Amino acid sequence: MSKTFMANKQNVERKWYVVDATDVILGRLSTEVASILRGKHKPTFTPHVDCGDYVIVINAEKVAFSADKLNTKIYYTHSRYPGGLSKRTAKQLLETFPERVIENAVKGMLPKNKLGRKMFGKLFVYRGPEHPHQAQKPEVYQIKG
Repeated sequence: MSKTFMANKQNVERKWYVVDATDVILGRLSTEVASILRGKHKPTFTPHVDCGDYVIVINAEKVAFSADKLNTKIYYTHSRYPGGLSKRTAKQLLETFPERVIENAVKGMLPKNKLGRKMFGKLFVYRGPEHPHQAQKPEVYQIKG
């Protein structure tokens, strides 16, 4: 009788992937990235263990939006003071902080607990085509679709 394999911290092997966000729709990009961060692309996926890989997203400012979301999608932040609600459209946020657009989308697709926060720590988003992780020898990951 064979036992079901359960991954743990000691036997998880991690890889590094580079994803180019140029002209990729935000939703498609973020679902793929969240899946890699969770480890769902591996046959050894275990839900209660962080068995995902590291992801580097480059060219964050060139991400695409479907329909008219560039002008209609609104990101809200609150300062926790009375009347401290501020709103920005996706276009405004993409011009000032393009990294946050991708980070917000991916973070919303990860578990809302300690494990999800640990997985989110393996995401690195950069504005241009350069990144400081050459020493990790990341593999290029193509987004399907």
